[in-house]
Amino acid sequence: MISFQSVTFDRTFVECSVLGFQSVLTSALAITCYVLWRRQRHDYFLTWSAAWFLYVLRLSAMSAFLVRRNMFWLFVHQVMTGLSAILLLAAAWQLSRGFTWRPWHLAAVPLMIGWAWLTIFGVPSMLVAGVTSTILLASVTIWTGVVFWHDRRRASSGAIKVLTWAFVLWGIHHLDYPLLRGFGAAVLYGAFVDVLFLFAIGLGMLFLVLGDERARLAARTVELEQLTRLLLRAQEDERRRIARELHDEAGQALTAVKIELDLDGHTDAGARVGRALAQVRDLSNLLRPSALDDLGLAAALRALADDVTERSRLQVDLAITGTNVLPPETEVVIYRVMQEALTNTVRHARATWVHAHLEIGRDAVLTVEDDGQGLSPGVSPNLGWLGMQERVTAAGGTLSITGHGGAGVRLRASIPVEAAS
Repeated sequence: MISFQSVTFDRTFVECSVLGFQSVLTSALAITCYVLWRRQRHDYFLTWSAAWFLYVLRLSAMSAFLVRRNMFWLFVHQVMTGLSAILLLAAAWQLSRGFTWRPWHLAAVPLMIGWAWLTIFGVPSMLVAGVTSTILLASVTIWTGVVFWHDRRRASSGAIKVLTWAFVLWGIHHLDYPLLRGFGAAVLYGAFVDVLFLFAIGLGMLFLVLGDERARLAARTVELEQLTRLLLRAQEDERRRIARELHDEAGQALTAVKIELDLDGHTDAGARVGRALAQVRDLSNLLRPSALDDLGLAAALRALADDVTERSRLQVDLAITGTNVLPPETEVVIYRVMQEALTNTVRHARATWVHAHLEIGRDAVLTVEDDGQGLSPGVSPNLGWLGMQERVTAAGGTLSITGHGGAGVRLRASIPVEAAS
């Protein structure tokens, strides 16, 4: 026959094993929160780490009580229970309301020790002690969930909701201690349910970290987009300044020299100066076309198409529809995209014609097609393509480039006019 002592020992061993597993899980939570605190320096992670560490001590004290049946360990269990619950509540306050620790908050330690001593050694009825402890623990745990609920409008709302329900349901679960279990009884049931809630809380913390990282990444992306726009604007301003200097200073000086040489009969030298003057004007126009500032986008695009046709003998047909006024930044983006598209076509496409169409409506849509050799599979885009992509994206638009071998290339850039404004 199996003795009563053997059954009790087996039950205690199983219960302690379950509590040990719960301790391992809780220790992992404590270590994870500490690592996150070292990485992000959010105070609530450090408070969470301390809370879970005390919770591990609570589980160890319960295991010691089950083995030794010594009330001292039950007293330690009560102290660790209260302190860990308070720290979990404090972490929720830190996360949602920016709570900061003050020296007088340490008074919670002697208060918790006094409360635990009163409930374990001062109250003659174990039922009264258990109910008192349970109500305190459940109230603080549910309170923690309510604090998270008030913070549900955070960017990581999914994580906040998980933490809210996990703490609220965990607090309700604490109420079954005096109802379903005597002291030390049904530990397996309690530990199993506690493990489920620990998993849920750990999952909520993971969602919280991922949400914060996602928000930080989004903010960083916005900053990079703003920086890109500023850099592109500064680049255009610098191009405009250099183009003006070349046109007004160098161009005028070369023109004067050419006139003097022609008047003195030095026609060969005058011709060479004339070629240099033409190169200066071409460079000035390449940096910043004067037509874009003086006559507008339509005239600048037509001048660009005519210039490419004249220089490369590539037939460029341009059509412009719509009469909406575009912001200056959008005009620059469209001009630069078409300029780069035509440059790539001349250099690489081996095309005979190009059709370009600019449609200005709610969006400014530029389409450039050619009959060249298309894009080679697996070939990475060059810096020109990347520059176009950067400009269009910074303006809030989209850019697509399609084409296969022998089928030509089709470029389409779409920029929202209202967003650009």
